[in-house]
Amino acid sequence: MTIQRPGLPGDLPSPEVLWARWALVAVLEATTEAEEATGYRTGCWIDDEGLHLDDCGCTWWTFSRVGEGRYVLFGEDESSGVKWHGSPIDMLAGGPDWLPYEELRDRLAGNELGCVYWYENGAWARAPYPEDLKDDGLDCGMSRFVDRDDALSLLDDHVRYDGGTSAETLMEHAEGYRLTPELLASLAAPADGTAPDLPAMTRALHRAELTSRTAAEAPTG
Repeated sequence: MTIQRPGLPGDLPSPEVLWARWALVAVLEATTEAEEATGYRTGCWIDDEGLHLDDCGCTWWTFSRVGEGRYVLFGEDESSGVKWHGSPIDMLAGGPDWLPYEELRDRLAGNELGCVYWYENGAWARAPYPEDLKDDGLDCGMSRFVDRDDALSLLDDHVRYDGGTSAETLMEHAEGYRLTPELLASLAAPADGTAPDLPAMTRALHRAELTSRTAAEAPTG
């Protein structure tokens, strides 16, 4: 899939697919040390709020489930021109009443927010943009998960090197919501000379609920 600049709601895959790809990276990056640390965190991870991405400079994002069939994606990439636009853009315009408005308004007040997308009733949506807005950051921020090949490449440093078979197998099972701790343990590989933290990875796996569906129930999109 290709993300336009600025992004369009239809550029995003189903939230289940986006969640599965992002969550798989968070699972493979999980460590007990990072779980227990306080303060600023980087990389991909999952917590009670949802999935997070922060590269310690250019981009940060949060993706949350907000009840049955509802999701919210928000964050910022340095490519976003929303908050710098000549006329103010209300990123929350048209938003449903279930969005996490307190956090979003805090981010707005801190000049930290680049765009907000939400999903309900089977479709993604966002606030309207002026025609001259060139970018909202969605492409640079989310292409790594939206494009499946890019998502697979994110696994390279965390799985056994075998020509891509391990990464493809893990991705298929994650997207099918049938990834097991046993398969994860068999295909995960040391990163930066450090053995995989399988207990932390397993906790992240269950928190992400990537084991909860059968192949027949797997989402598409």
